[in-house]
Amino acid sequence: MRGYTPAMTGARILVVDDEPKLARTLKAILSGNGFEPLLAATGEQGLELLDRCRPDLVLLDLALPGIDGLEVCRAIRRDRQLDLPILILSAQDDEDAKVEALDLGADDYLTKPFGAKELLARIRASLRRATGRTAGRQGVLEHGAIRMELDRQEVQVEGRPVHLTPKEYQMLRFLLTNAGRLVTHGALLREVWGPEYADASPYLHVFVRQLRQKIEPDPSHPRYIVTRPGVGYRLADGAE
Repeated sequence: MRGYTPAMTGARILVVDDEPKLARTLKAILSGNGFEPLLAATGEQGLELLDRCRPDLVLLDLALPGIDGLEVCRAIRRDRQLDLPILILSAQDDEDAKVEALDLGADDYLTKPFGAKELLARIRASLRRATGRTAGRQGVLEHGAIRMELDRQEVQVEGRPVHLTPKEYQMLRFLLTNAGRLVTHGALLREVWGPEYADASPYLHVFVRQLRQKIEPDPSHPRYIVTRPGVGYRLADGAE
């Protein structure tokens, strides 16, 4: 994948949304907080700006005229092979569409209406994670107190070595690669076990429970592998 190493201040953010009033509001919020906004009203315009201006992050509405948000997300991840963060904006709390977007590689989603503070916090967190993923390509994946050395296949949590089975290691590696992202059940199953296991959520829950037993200070109250009921898991930094 072509990687991005975004700077926090001055990051270029592509807003793909066909609501003029919301687009103007987002532009004002982003500009007023040190970001450089780019606006597109359709999926086609968004992809054109993406290729021409190389933004650091995309705010993407799902309901767009022409090419919808899911198609734009698919094009970014599969056609253009870009690893920049994608935050979904959704006017309806349509969980199926959100899950599909997350499966396609979106990092997170916000349900409209949302507050400026939450939006900015999600943007900054996504940009930090993108920088961390770039570092991970150099041989180390690290998030909070969890550290994985890829060459040695060694894992440490809060400085102590943790011995994982091959499947547990693959699961944790995928979660670390997507640290902070909401990873769906299907995406995790496909990555670790293969496409034929994409619907085997009960199977996954057993392995997640085993992994938590090894890395969580209190597995009954997980700090690192956080569950989003009915959707998937997110690797947190332990300080939330």
